[in-house]
Amino acid sequence: MRDEDLFQKIEAAAEFIQSHTKLKPTVAVILGTGLGDLAKRIKKDVELSYEQIPHFPESTVDSHAGKLVIGKVGDKVVVAMEGRFHFYEGYSLEQVTFPVRVMRRLGAKYLFVSNAAGGLNLQYKKGDLILIEDQINSMGVNPLVGPNDHRLGIRFPDMCAPFSKKMMKLAEKVAKSKKIPLQRGVYVGVTGPCLETRAEYRMFREFADVIGMSTVPEVIVGIHAGFEILGVSIVTDTCDPDHLEPCDINEIIKTAQKAGPKLDQLFEAVIKSL
Repeated sequence: MRDEDLFQKIEAAAEFIQSHTKLKPTVAVILGTGLGDLAKRIKKDVELSYEQIPHFPESTVDSHAGKLVIGKVGDKVVVAMEGRFHFYEGYSLEQVTFPVRVMRRLGAKYLFVSNAAGGLNLQYKKGDLILIEDQINSMGVNPLVGPNDHRLGIRFPDMCAPFSKKMMKLAEKVAKSKKIPLQRGVYVGVTGPCLETRAEYRMFREFADVIGMSTVPEVIVGIHAGFEILGVSIVTDTCDPDHLEPCDINEIIKTAQKAGPKLDQLFEAVIKSL
């Protein structure tokens, strides 16, 4: 995908999606590993596989359905990604974040991102929900590198508050009312696909609480595009360098799926409260 063609490709994808629905979304949702059940709570108007949509990458991760759903949650129109794209799949960050730009072009103003993450903070337990209050890009790459198209965003977007304080307060209020435990933490994004060494976990735990292989590029592009963003991680494994055991990806997915209903309930309630 060449930079000079990006705007036209966004337009083409958006036009295709708009040809299948009259609904105009205000909320965009990205569902991470094992977290696709929120889509079942959407009163669907249209469901499109990624391969149908012009210029969309193809999801290669087994636990990601690879579908775009548009419909309603309460009276709010939502566009939801059942599965995302990752840098480790071999895609460029421009491709990874392409759907974020398309969802913004469709009219969405709020972006909800979720992920399965490793718990660096040893006070966290498997299945805990962590409200992301800030992030660290440890991927060594940035999706905004290259020529800037002013139609998509400014050259130097400010990242002093990538996650909306207003939406974090709303999420905490909703979580309290629903009796859903919700903690705050800093997310660090790495490229993957290998998991980290003991030495790496010791380093990362000095400045972050959860770690994963996604989210950071989407949030950067989300800010560039003008979204208000809410992010939540589900802790799927404990990253204790002094008692580290081999990770089983199937167990990680099971943990995410087990905790998923709490996240679904939280996101649904926050969307309705916007």
